[in-house]
Amino acid sequence: METPGAPGAARDGAAQRRLARATAGLEPPFAVVDLAAFRANAADLARRALGKPVRVASKSLRCADLLGLARGLPGFRGVLAYTLPEALWLAGERGAGQAPGTGAGGSDVVVAYPTADTAALRRLAGDDLLARRVTLMVDSVEHLEFLASAARPAAARPLRLCVELDVSLRLFAGRVHLGARRSPVRDPAGALALARAVAARPGFRLVGLMAYESQIAGIGDAPPGAPLRGLTVRAMQRRSAAELAERRAAVVAAVRSVADLEFVNGGGTGSVERTASEPAVTEIAAGSGLYGPALFDTYRAFRPRPAVYFALPVVRRPAPRVATVLGGGWVASGPPGRDRLPRPAFPRGLSLRAAEGAGEVQTPLLGRAAAGLRVGDLVWFRHAKAGELAEHVNVFHLVEGEDLVGGALTYRGAGHAFL
Repeated sequence: METPGAPGAARDGAAQRRLARATAGLEPPFAVVDLAAFRANAADLARRALGKPVRVASKSLRCADLLGLARGLPGFRGVLAYTLPEALWLAGERGAGQAPGTGAGGSDVVVAYPTADTAALRRLAGDDLLARRVTLMVDSVEHLEFLASAARPAAARPLRLCVELDVSLRLFAGRVHLGARRSPVRDPAGALALARAVAARPGFRLVGLMAYESQIAGIGDAPPGAPLRGLTVRAMQRRSAAELAERRAAVVAAVRSVADLEFVNGGGTGSVERTASEPAVTEIAAGSGLYGPALFDTYRAFRPRPAVYFALPVVRRPAPRVATVLGGGWVASGPPGRDRLPRPAFPRGLSLRAAEGAGEVQTPLLGRAAAGLRVGDLVWFRHAKAGELAEHVNVFHLVEGEDLVGGALTYRGAGHAFL
């Protein structure tokens, strides 16, 4: 464990002073992006991708300007959006006046989840530019039929489709399921049948295959204080990766027999190098690693630099070693637990009160550092995940060194609530 005089404490102190100087004129609550850390994280992701392009997951950023910044960096290409209206915005109005392939989304936006938005589908099917730029996700003949009925695509302007493959690990004849419950398509036969169903419809064109291995990319393999659990997680991930590499290659080969695939997308921030090493995969999906949220503190393969913080003011001192900040209940999605709560970053030595956690309108903080805080002082936090922080602020203030160099509107700040 680091002592107060250890290098980690010194780094935190320097970061706190630097951010405080840069944001001295701002009124809390506010959120900042450390651009140097953002770019360094991007370089690490590109290096880990082993020469394969990284498609930016917009869900993890939720800020068009930062999406555009990431896409302009070496090793990045395309966007993985989370809703169709968002994809249409990124590929259409948001890119108005920009050259094809530039801006936040540009000419290559894949919607990572199936859509049932009939109005957005009709708009996509009726627009030549959007139909060329946006790719929809599909995972069943039922959904394919829904798309055909809702969008009524023309043979002369087919909609681009991507098939999602389920890549969870199943043990004991399927009785144990490790990974997200996503697509019903799991094996080469199922993928081939769906690919043939797409090929039989003149209004669609199959251009991609996607597979997100959440049990590898989305679970930290070094949980603090739980070494045995870490060993178990690492063993599970090794077994899953070996099984998946063989199955994914077989599925890709089957689908390529009926469709000329432009891309095979896989991975996530937590599994970039492991997924990139598979020959069948042509590109990697990642986004959270650009922000470096607190959940990634439990990963061994990749420890991103914290690049995004939010600051809250102290408004109460209910006890000598308790300081209460305004707000704070910006809790991450997923299974409820303490790891989904925001984490006090600095001053060092603060912790949430177990009985209250992070509250909607106030958050009491405990610890030695709380004794030195006064009303009006700032406490800096890191969100547990990445893009969800953008749902709570209108702008990310951009910091370069000790300078405030601008602001980037979040989706919320731009007037959008896509989900």
